[in-house]
Amino acid sequence: MIALDLQADTLTRRLESLHNKLLETVPNIDRIACALYDEKEDILKTFINSTRAGQALVEYEYKLSDSHSLSTLAASGDFRILDDIEQALQSNSAHTVWLKEQGYKSSFTVPFYDGGSLSGFVFFDSVQSRAFTPSVQRDLVLYTNLISMAIANELSAVRTVLEATRVARELTGVRDFETGFHLDRMARYSRLIAQTVASAHGRNDEFVESVYLFASLHDIGKIGIPDSILLKPGAFTPEERAIMETHVDKGVQIIDRIIGTGSQKRLPDSSILRNIIYCHHELLDGSGYPRKLQAADIPLEARIVTVADIFDSLTADRPYKKVWSPERALEELDNMANAGQLDAECVRAAHSHLPQFIEIRDRYVDPISHAAS
Repeated sequence: MIALDLQADTLTRRLESLHNKLLETVPNIDRIACALYDEKEDILKTFINSTRAGQALVEYEYKLSDSHSLSTLAASGDFRILDDIEQALQSNSAHTVWLKEQGYKSSFTVPFYDGGSLSGFVFFDSVQSRAFTPSVQRDLVLYTNLISMAIANELSAVRTVLEATRVARELTGVRDFETGFHLDRMARYSRLIAQTVASAHGRNDEFVESVYLFASLHDIGKIGIPDSILLKPGAFTPEERAIMETHVDKGVQIIDRIIGTGSQKRLPDSSILRNIIYCHHELLDGSGYPRKLQAADIPLEARIVTVADIFDSLTADRPYKKVWSPERALEELDNMANAGQLDAECVRAAHSHLPQFIEIRDRYVDPISHAAS
């Protein structure tokens, strides 16, 4: 019986476990990789992989519409067999060049779906030509179903958390700056920063995707803060500041109620989500809140989201403040990094993606900004 290791705490480890099982019957499968599809952006992005031969492809994305063959697979639901990659793929795309450099000779590609919509593709590669016989293909379709179900279950749990927090915001009337557009911008800024710094910290594309998915929940605890404080345009009194700072602990409590704890957790690995909520207002010099954590005590995912959050708060138009230009906002991030408050590596990553940041800011415009323009 084929089964995933459900005790593994990440999808990457579960995929590696499944790959080990597959090698018992099909020993010439050297790579299994999954790419996720972002329909809003028409982007395929590397997600999880188990690579036994060659170097893993990570931090890579491309438009689905730029690939005629994959677009055709997505539309038809069929699979693609390449018995001789060298002859079959003649383009100079980065992905094709990478496949040939790794010595892969044949491949088998299967799209997978969630609710009728394309979720992504599973790629199987071998360093042997014509490795994917009809019997192997039948086995791999079964494995693809297992992989797609594991991914779908994980993403479904994430969507449940996101939807539960959205409903909670609406029921409690939280307004502040938690618009859907703010959350879209936050997620995308955070993903670009995470994509840039992940490999230097030994993190993979699953980490990047987790940061992208969970960044929008950073301030969920504001549900529990009175509007008289949350929407106050001027400076807080010390008493008001103390109440505002409780939104961090409130956020962790809310998420623990939604996803559960211990053996009852709905997400196998919720540490990234909790770290983002718990630490996104901490600063490296210990001047942040609520626990005044310093440097190494602040997880990478929280450092990333902090930079993205400050950039968005400075560059988004609000009724109670003037908007800053992206360039001026980056200067302020530099000042905070030089003062030892922000992670300089994350700030440099924001600099390197300035054109994409501007594109995101201009695409996901808050209604108030749109009305004023």
